[in-house]
Amino acid sequence: MELIRSLSMAVATALALSGCMTPQNTTTEEAASAVPPAASATTEDPYLWLEEVEGDRALSWVRNQNQRTLSDLQANPIYADLNEQALEVVNSSERIPYGTIRDGYVYNFWQDATNIRGLWRRTTLESYASEAPQWETILDFDKLAESENKNWVYKGANCYTAKAKADYKCLISLSNGGKDAVVIREFDLASKSFVSDGFTLPEAKSGVAWVDYNTLLVATDWGGDGSTLTASGYPSTVKRWQRGTSLSEATPLFSGNKTDVGVFPYTQERDDGTRLEGVVVAPTFFTRENYIFPAGKDAVRLPLPDKADIVGLFEGQLIFTIKQDWTVEAGGGATHYSTGSLLAMPFTEAGEITPETVPEVIFEPNDRQAIEGVSMTQGQLLMTLSDNVVGKVFAITKASNQWQRERLDLPANGTLSVSFADKDEATVLINYEGFLTPDSLMSYSPQSGEIKTLKSLPSWFNADDLVVEQKEAKSKDGTMVPFFVIHKKGIKHDGKTPTLLYGYGGFQISMRPSYSGLRGKLWLERGGAFVLANIRGGGEFGPKWHQAGLKTNRQVVYDDFIAVGEWLIDHKLTSPEHLGIQGGSNGGLLMGVMLTQRPDLWNAVIVQVPLLDMLRFHLLLAGASWVGEYGSPEVPEEREWLEKMSPYHNFDADADYPEPFFVTSTKDDRVHPGHARKMAKLFEAAGKPFLYYENIDGGHSAAANQQETAKRVALEFTYLTEKLMAESAD
Repeated sequence: MELIRSLSMAVATALALSGCMTPQNTTTEEAASAVPPAASATTEDPYLWLEEVEGDRALSWVRNQNQRTLSDLQANPIYADLNEQALEVVNSSERIPYGTIRDGYVYNFWQDATNIRGLWRRTTLESYASEAPQWETILDFDKLAESENKNWVYKGANCYTAKAKADYKCLISLSNGGKDAVVIREFDLASKSFVSDGFTLPEAKSGVAWVDYNTLLVATDWGGDGSTLTASGYPSTVKRWQRGTSLSEATPLFSGNKTDVGVFPYTQERDDGTRLEGVVVAPTFFTRENYIFPAGKDAVRLPLPDKADIVGLFEGQLIFTIKQDWTVEAGGGATHYSTGSLLAMPFTEAGEITPETVPEVIFEPNDRQAIEGVSMTQGQLLMTLSDNVVGKVFAITKASNQWQRERLDLPANGTLSVSFADKDEATVLINYEGFLTPDSLMSYSPQSGEIKTLKSLPSWFNADDLVVEQKEAKSKDGTMVPFFVIHKKGIKHDGKTPTLLYGYGGFQISMRPSYSGLRGKLWLERGGAFVLANIRGGGEFGPKWHQAGLKTNRQVVYDDFIAVGEWLIDHKLTSPEHLGIQGGSNGGLLMGVMLTQRPDLWNAVIVQVPLLDMLRFHLLLAGASWVGEYGSPEVPEEREWLEKMSPYHNFDADADYPEPFFVTSTKDDRVHPGHARKMAKLFEAAGKPFLYYENIDGGHSAAANQQETAKRVALEFTYLTEKLMAESAD
């Protein structure tokens, strides 16, 4: 069934971690455009033409840079070896086929060397638990793409069935090349075919929710001209669409403001099987207004704080988490709730809190804990907790009017996540992984409490001589910042260990222990060390850890990362000559700042799908949705900070920078490829060495399929090998 979704889920769903070589192959046109490299914050940007995503001039520059970079890196004999190893990992049949459960079947999306775009398939639960499940193909995306002459990338399925009726209709999301924008088409699971006269939505960043078999709530680009989109590029209007009518005939239900991040629909099943309709409005990326539409009534706003994420309805209670301190006044009294808590409130459709409906505290985390997720199952809530960046899962029930919780007997000292749970299904799927421990998928029965291991990954690299340590570094303001270090046992602390430091630091996204066959095989096994920094801006210790680095306070995020880098050098695990850093998206911005603020600390910098022009980010694609994180260039105080921080505007043509490697994608319609293009162009214009690779397809992941993923990773580790492992680095 469709659960109420928080905006973070809605966004993820509907918008949804060398040698120095001088640039060559510069065309006459490019040389002519190599004007002084520094467009200051107050002058016109000379490289706006690189923001034309598929402009002829821009793509010509991109192709020249791709050719130069691929020639450089692929000429290294190690590239072919790394690419072969990467392909072995990503195309292996010995991967866990994660999926969802519906009426005794497990549904899975699968890609390998034969099925490049992938298969949507299913098998019975009994077969799934066996060593060799018998899969039934539902939809072959390679065949579909060939027959329709499209580069289809599967982006998920939203399925519906009425209670006690196994007649599933699904809305399949298809992206042309990996973009966030998708085409949505109705699919019949029984006939395994698209419904010829079914619901179909043209390409857009749409949100849909089933009301019943014949009714959808839809948020999309109505009319296709962008007039009903927010400044962030997401829908602002939700309509009710009846089967048998055209999309243009859909009935308006709710409209937000142009300045909102977006408006997204949801439905929630009542006890009688009917569905309550609702919308979630996001005035900013981190705030929510949750509305419901009781039968025959206008919109009613739920009485929740602005920073709250709804889990759903559970035994007559509205379950939600809060990301701010909250005081509720009712019946002459006041009750205080702490940031990060899990709460329950008797649900009514009246939209008000009375003395009888004052929320109860289910769980309040301490300063080193964070609730990573809450799922609903048959008769239980499952809460995934990060406790000093180590995962735990608790089963929560209510008995004798008291909330009770019991920790599940699951593996410790790693990351735990509920990969599937539904209160209409009797089986829960839980995943465990650690830096050196391959993923294990376990089934859990809420009724019996039984836990079984269903699937386990093979070991992709030799971990016998590796060790994981958790350390802390003191940041500039005295805050202790934790980080993980994985390296060979007994290494000499002589400053010569090739080390890759990874960070993100934003949007309350936690960086937790994870098993990566690619990282292990292509880096750790070859003697490299890996460091994961849990810097502020992330969610490792709850909302406060994230909010400490918002907007004009963001320098603490960068100070934290610098502190970890300096710790590694001070303790002689490595040295600047052997230390590389990597980050993507918001982490790409982190890399840009590290380039401009502390270029002396690193010898390799991988800048993936980055934000870099922080005075125009809000004008490009989904950028306007992120002013809640970074601040707005339109607000004088915030612009002043952004000018000081923006990597693009703090590039110094006379500075000594390490040779960076920029990685992005033409089809990324979330973070504009212009960021990476323009920053790389500054390096080119200043005559400074840099590498640049832009996947023409691939979306925000910069890879549209497993082969592209292997290629990108092989290029990155070839670069790291040249920069950090080469004898010249000594």
